[in-house]
Amino acid sequence: MTREERFEELRQKMLKSAREGIKEAYSSEEYALIQAINAYLEINKSYNLTYERLTEWAGIYFPDKRFTNSRTLADFALSVAQGDEAKSSMGRTMNDDEKKSFGAFAEMSKNMDQTMKSLELYLKAATERLLPNTTYLTDEKIAAELLSKAGSMDRLATMPASTVQLLGAEKSLFKHLKFHSKPPKYGVIFKLTAVNSASRETRGRIARVYATKITIALKADHYTHKFIAKELKEDLEKAVALIKSAPVKEKPQQKSDRWQKGQQTFSRPERKGGWRGDYKKQHSSGRPNRPDRPRRGK
Repeated sequence: MTREERFEELRQKMLKSAREGIKEAYSSEEYALIQAINAYLEINKSYNLTYERLTEWAGIYFPDKRFTNSRTLADFALSVAQGDEAKSSMGRTMNDDEKKSFGAFAEMSKNMDQTMKSLELYLKAATERLLPNTTYLTDEKIAAELLSKAGSMDRLATMPASTVQLLGAEKSLFKHLKFHSKPPKYGVIFKLTAVNSASRETRGRIARVYATKITIALKADHYTHKFIAKELKEDLEKAVALIKSAPVKEKPQQKSDRWQKGQQTFSRPERKGGWRGDYKKQHSSGRPNRPDRPRRGK
């Protein structure tokens, strides 16, 4: 075997090993779940913008009509584009080109709605397989978004509760570190109803309790694969009820408030003439040249 043949054989073995490593690295379903939740969040933003645009576009033709949701509006727009135009409308009359473009935009909006429904079904099924405990405590979208922010199941399961609590609040955290603004108290966890519906004084503590229980649930999902979410849910509800029933603590007085309050009772006495005036009074020898300013400490 020549040198070139040995080199080619070694090259093929290395390529085969690399392919097997890549296949094994992405063999878990968690990476597909990460892509699905990212796609859902991006489509959701685009869908909201599309619904706003479709509402404004339909308003110039049918200003007297009101639509309760985006699906009703999309179905009505498609029926209008196909020729079933309302005669009682007092808006602009469509021509053929407008009907074609308006109908295409409405059809795109309806397709986006159907895509979001299919993604929701996959998110629910995948999170129940990979994150049953975490999904039981939160919901499928929050569980998948936490996984997306962490990057992998292994990293998410090893994170402490304080990091899980702030996942999704990276911009606010770095703003606090750079500009010394108020630190964030929650990230993705804020989407939980128990957190965003609580009072401002108790949101941070409730988010901390949720983060602690979610951390335990994540470890069970990744390592033991035991379903312990019911016990965690009961403890969580008791802790949240205890926090809500506890008296609200008064905020500690800030330094600026103490300084302003001290300024009202204490005022520094004014010195007339400064050090030069005091020096002239003590040393009035009548010398024409002014003495130099004495050094500090003398």
